[in-house]
Amino acid sequence: QVHLVESGGGLVQAGGSLRLSCVASIFSKYNMGWFRQAPGEEREFVAQINGHSGSTRCADSGKVRCTIFRDETKNALYLQMNSLKPEDTAVYYCDLGDSIEAKDYPYWGQETQVTISS
Repeated sequence: QVHLVESGGGLVQAGGSLRLSCVASIFSKYNMGWFRQAPGEEREFVAQINGHSGSTRCADSGKVRCTIFRDETKNALYLQMNSLKPEDTAVYYCDLGDSIEAKDYPYWGQETQVTISS
């Protein structure tokens, strides 16, 4: 059984920053991704990192404000978000996978809420 625990969400004013964390029970060399889901919306891709090469990709909508990285010593995945906007308000999830499609991710963590006030 794979366990993923997200944390780091909160209430932040527009323009602020947050760093989300995801600790996984299995981690080494796995590709991983971040998704988010706003109320009434489908889960959408945010960022993904390759577990072998470390290469990353971010969704176009947040590309300039998205940094995904990992710490193998802590089994942890991170998402640094800067210049946050109210439209970034959503619950954020991490999972193991290398797709930009939510349907391709099998596990999902417990989520962390991000709320951006204007």
